[in-house]
Amino acid sequence: ATKRLQAIAAADHLGSGFTLATNDLEIRGAGELLGENQSGHIQTIGFTLYLEMLEQAVTAIQKGDDPKISAFDKGIEVNLHLSALIPENYIADTNTRLTLYKRLSNCVDKQQLHDLQVEMIDRFGLLPETLKTLIKVTELRQIGEKLGLTKIEAGPKGGRFEFSDNTIVKPITIIQMIQNDPATFRLQNNNQLNFTTIMESAETRFSNVYAILNLLLKSTEQPSSV
Repeated sequence: ATKRLQAIAAADHLGSGFTLATNDLEIRGAGELLGENQSGHIQTIGFTLYLEMLEQAVTAIQKGDDPKISAFDKGIEVNLHLSALIPENYIADTNTRLTLYKRLSNCVDKQQLHDLQVEMIDRFGLLPETLKTLIKVTELRQIGEKLGLTKIEAGPKGGRFEFSDNTIVKPITIIQMIQNDPATFRLQNNNQLNFTTIMESAETRFSNVYAILNLLLKSTEQPSSV
């Protein structure tokens, strides 16, 4: 607090606002936006979704519109409670990391994701585990968007899938999954499929989520029967 007061007292000339803001940032610290020790809302929504929300808000403001939260309902949140990021010791330059985060977010299919992965290996070397996780999460997001999901979440003991009003998954498919395995699947709030299973490792977590998503995806490609 004393340092901040000293910075304010020193910024007594016209145009010193930027200097004051910079000093204040140095005093308080900039946090760790791209690191594992994220905090606050960005830890809840994830960095990829944060960038999308920020971009939509800026675009809305530039058009003179009010950046309402409802404008972000079209996105999908994927949270597997795993560290998914581009580490600094892999790519030191912040701008390059931000660019790659954005390019990952803009990948619309598995082929684009594969091409970007090959490019990163060619430019920076073999992918670290946290980046491999980020790519897998991005692939899950692609499948979830195709199915019309709003959220995919998984942890050590289970997870859930939330469906939008425009989902292409047929209700009979979800009913059949619950009837076939009631110990694992449970419907909640008419738009949320919960599942319970032990998934301590990242590999198990991904494999289970992939299996359920592929089951939902397969049901949209052929007629369902009771």
